[in-house]
Amino acid sequence: MILDQKQWRVGVLALQGSVIEHVRALQALGALPVEVKVSAHLQDLDGLIIPGGESTTMYKLARAFDLFDSLKAFVHSGKAIYGSCAGMIMLADHIVDGIEGQETLGGLDVVVRRNAFGRQVDSAQSFVDPGSFGGDQPLPAVFIRAPWVESVGSGVEVLSTWQQTPQSTPRVVAVRQGPLLATSFHPEVTDDLRVHSYFLNLVKAQTN
Repeated sequence: MILDQKQWRVGVLALQGSVIEHVRALQALGALPVEVKVSAHLQDLDGLIIPGGESTTMYKLARAFDLFDSLKAFVHSGKAIYGSCAGMIMLADHIVDGIEGQETLGGLDVVVRRNAFGRQVDSAQSFVDPGSFGGDQPLPAVFIRAPWVESVGSGVEVLSTWQQTPQSTPRVVAVRQGPLLATSFHPEVTDDLRVHSYFLNLVKAQTN
């Protein structure tokens, strides 16, 4: 549990994707989740989660609801932001295999390959190196049409990697750049709260 005198207000972009799972993880850690559907919902937030889902649908809906520019300003405001799966794509400065005209919010100096882990039928649960998320046990990771990070800029810290087999090339599946955090996988659909706890510590660090 996160015990603190302040209850941190953390938005969850609620246009599409695994919204309720992130809400429940935040509640379990003592934060106050706020579902973000319009620009006004971004006011007075301490941080923001961009959930997994379908990145092209997400950006189109953000444009349709006149939310995209407000989201982009919030992402670049210096507050803590976490993107899981599609959220990683939304935060990337550059994407490979995106659809024509696909826009991102940017902020992370990375190149991300969309659908790198394959189609929906290739989705699976695995375990990744816990890296900076702490603990001795591997971190459960659910990959659903997931991206991975092809390359990182000099200011980006690699937090965790994954290998399909011992002979496979290690793939970067979790990164951080300042207050921005992103994972290829969906920690919100597991019972492990280490990623969300790590993110809430970023929230606190940026608001203290």
